[in-house]
Parts: sequence; structure tokens; C-alpha cells
Amino acid sequence: MGLIKEPKNVDLSTKSEPWTEQELVDFRKIMQDIKAKNAKRKERSLKLRADKKQVA
Repeated sequence: MGLIKEPKNVDLSTKSEPWTEQELVDFRKIMQDIKAKNAKRKERSLKLRADKKQVA
């Protein structure tokens, strides 16, 4: 695997700017929602697997 050349008219370097307090609050809220949604899915799938094992 070799190095990829950067095109002449494209700058691939990035500079991060610090997030504002409001952006951090919004991001944390979104992450909590996603984690809760994923936990519900996981719980539901585990429950279905347990039910299938009991039937078999």
C-alpha cells in the first residue's frame, strides 16, 4: 500500500475548532438518545432469543 498524493486544488488537512457549550450539550443529548435506542434494541433481541430457546 502506497501513499496517496493530495490533489493540487484540494487541501486535506483539517483544523479543529473547539465546540461551544451549546454544541456540546446538543451532542451529549444525541448520544444519550442513540445509546438508549441501542440498549432497547439489544434488550429486545436478547428477549426474543431467550423466548426461542424456551420454545425449542
